[in-house]
Amino acid sequence: MSARILHVSDLHTGTHEDAEVEAALAALTESLGPALVVASGDLTHRGRREQHERAHRFLTGLGPPVLAVPGNHDLPYTVPARFTRPFAEFERVWETTEPTHTSGGLHVVGLNSARPLRQQGGALSSGQLRDAAARLAEGPDYAYRVAVLHHHLIGAPWRAARKRPVAHRNRVLRALVSAGADLILAGHVHQAAVSERHEFEVVGGDVRAAVASIAPGLGQPRPNRLGEARGLHLYDVGAATLTVHTYVWRGSDWGLTAERVFPRGPGTLVVSEAAAAAARPAR
Repeated sequence: MSARILHVSDLHTGTHEDAEVEAALAALTESLGPALVVASGDLTHRGRREQHERAHRFLTGLGPPVLAVPGNHDLPYTVPARFTRPFAEFERVWETTEPTHTSGGLHVVGLNSARPLRQQGGALSSGQLRDAAARLAEGPDYAYRVAVLHHHLIGAPWRAARKRPVAHRNRVLRALVSAGADLILAGHVHQAAVSERHEFEVVGGDVRAAVASIAPGLGQPRPNRLGEARGLHLYDVGAATLTVHTYVWRGSDWGLTAERVFPRGPGTLVVSEAAAAAARPAR
């Protein structure tokens, strides 16, 4: 079984749309042929109707099915709409803030971590986590299970303190992994970070691998701000591995800058003896 996911985040439609970037992404998507595009929030900059409509046209125009969840910028910035109709415009174009997609060996569950009372922060309630567990369990036995939210679960290299992860992230991470999530996708910090569970928690025994990943931002609402990358992730799900390809914007096109390979299921990566020997330090 193999599957391919293209992961974009933080478009911030309504600020500095770049026709060259969008055309290059359309060409890259056609070349890579993902089975699904995941958009992990902040699709708009101010949650306005025209911004939601433009983001929807762009993402669905890429070709593959799109699974989108809202971020903190996708809520209205005006009152009372922010509190009386916080997700009305998002749901008008995407139908739901917590979608599910199943096809081609993938079972993907979207979660809404945005909160009207939080400017930057996000959270998932106990009810959302119970519902996520039930939805993840509905996937076929052979499916690779993916959970998507906007607010990150692992730390990026550096960001301002106000770019906090999802509230109670240890509880959230534990709940999603226990429910069967093989891969957890997020955005929010405009930097890339990818880590497997053994790298950030002590676990006993030969437990199933689980990878948490943050996509760098696709948009650049603040072009001169330091510490904000522009890029995207491509995930290749294989029978025994997950390969994460990171693409960054090089000024005129997307360029592949990194590839990381993680095990799928229990155990560690199995590599050939030749590869293992090449990796050993010289004596």
